[in-house]
Amino acid sequence: MKDRQGSDKPIKIRGGKEVASEVQKDNCDGARFIAENPIKRQIKINQFPWTEKQKDFFRVALHPHTKIIFVSGPAGTSKTLLATYCALQLLNLKSIEEIMYLRSAVESSDKSLGYLPGNADEKLKFFNLPFLDKLLELLTAGCAEKLEQEHRVSMFPVNFARGMNWRAKCVILDEAQNSTEKEIMTVLTRLGEGSRAFILADPMQIDLKGYEKHGGYSNLSDIFSDEDSLQHGIYHFTFDENDIMRSELVKFLIKKLNQSKEVNN
Repeated sequence: MKDRQGSDKPIKIRGGKEVASEVQKDNCDGARFIAENPIKRQIKINQFPWTEKQKDFFRVALHPHTKIIFVSGPAGTSKTLLATYCALQLLNLKSIEEIMYLRSAVESSDKSLGYLPGNADEKLKFFNLPFLDKLLELLTAGCAEKLEQEHRVSMFPVNFARGMNWRAKCVILDEAQNSTEKEIMTVLTRLGEGSRAFILADPMQIDLKGYEKHGGYSNLSDIFSDEDSLQHGIYHFTFDENDIMRSELVKFLIKKLNQSKEVNN
């Protein structure tokens, strides 16, 4: 029989039966938020051999008390993959109605590509590729397109967010090291009842130029790191070079670069 307090079926986390059980129990609390227009059928999510630290991340990210998570780590630590995975699980838990992927329209190159042809969707297609890649990794064939068609997934730049009110949304702000303090706060102050946000950043890959070259992530992360923020459901999670999953080559590159910086400092 359908559980009116939670998802139709228990969620699954590979190698994390205990974590999945904890998450399920937390999300069967009668006082937790339930989306008014949840998905009708649970999504099948592809699983990976998760590390213990990633399982700890799931415990925090999927807890009903969590509202915002600041997530930092170097390239290859699967920040976007983990956030997308949790967002899909939140759909299955009927905690949210839609996943929203945002990022600042900042190019990761010293030189701009200049004018891009096409309509708004075509211009932004390349900025959304990381999220689309993660959906394809995590979902079975055709499922990502179906979620888009059902308006369960949307993608747009940060500067389109002003004036919106997000209820029962999971917001993923990617590459937040390239967002200004104003842009990040624009996203966070859109969060309405039942919404939560993943603010993802790699401090080693800041592409901002001019007076805003340091971005707003670090300062806001520090501001909201006190006990009062924790009581309001704001958490922090940091991955390091030991958590890199992309490849052994990337792990070597990041470790070598960090060693060089330590020597020079």
